Amino acid sequence: MASPPIPPSLEHLAERVFSFYPAIVNVQHNEWRLQKATWSEIQVSNCGSGAEFWIPRRFLGEIVSVEDPVLIVGLNRELEMKRGMVIPCQRRVLAMPAAVGPPERTGGDGQHLETRPMTGIRLEKSDRRVIRLLLVTVATLVVLYVVALGFLRVGELRQKNPVLVGSDQSYFNLASHDDFVGVTQKIGPPTSDRQQESGTILYRALGYPARGYTVILMGRDPSSMTYIGTVNRNWDPVHAVNAQTESLLRQLPASLRNSR
Repeated sequence: MASPPIPPSLEHLAERVFSFYPAIVNVQHNEWRLQKATWSEIQVSNCGSGAEFWIPRRFLGEIVSVEDPVLIVGLNRELEMKRGMVIPCQRRVLAMPAAVGPPERTGGDGQHLETRPMTGIRLEKSDRRVIRLLLVTVATLVVLYVVALGFLRVGELRQKNPVLVGSDQSYFNLASHDDFVGVTQKIGPPTSDRQQESGTILYRALGYPARGYTVILMGRDPSSMTYIGTVNRNWDPVHAVNAQTESLLRQLPASLRNSR
């Protein structure tokens, strides 16, 4: 019986090697080839091990061709290889141990002794007056501190003059063909420069903290890395080459953001 035809949306994958993003957990080599496809799932083979697996179509996201021969097939959730099957990845959450109560007291004959609350303790009138006086004193000091802090804050606001700072948007001059040299020629050298590999894809973050943004390059190796977009201090995209690269900017590896 002949295999079902490949759906039109996947025809361009039939003869090309591609990578999944995010990479499938527990699989070392992130290069694949499409073997078969139906309307509900696809069969892929790993270029490193030669193993073949079926992946449901509902897990497939966007297909991005950044630069020949780099082809990325997005996954809308993280998958893992387990017992020879590709299944959704489940991160285990460790529960905190229950709090341990105080040890039980036992009598000389081994019997448990019950701990009863202390009752019947009464304060003298003089003690109550002292406690009340302390509470009033503490409350008064707190109110005076808050009032003084408010006056200082108002004084600072009156002394300050509003300063309008124009936002630097030099990244609008960047295009998809700009590499590291092109970026530095257009907007200057970066303050920080760090790289992070995710599967077979290499990211490069050029930091401009004084301007409030970071320029992102991507490629298969350092020599092929080109501009895909810019993110702000919160790592939200502020400029992208196209809608596909904007989607990649929103899924940048956490290790790239936290690296120094």
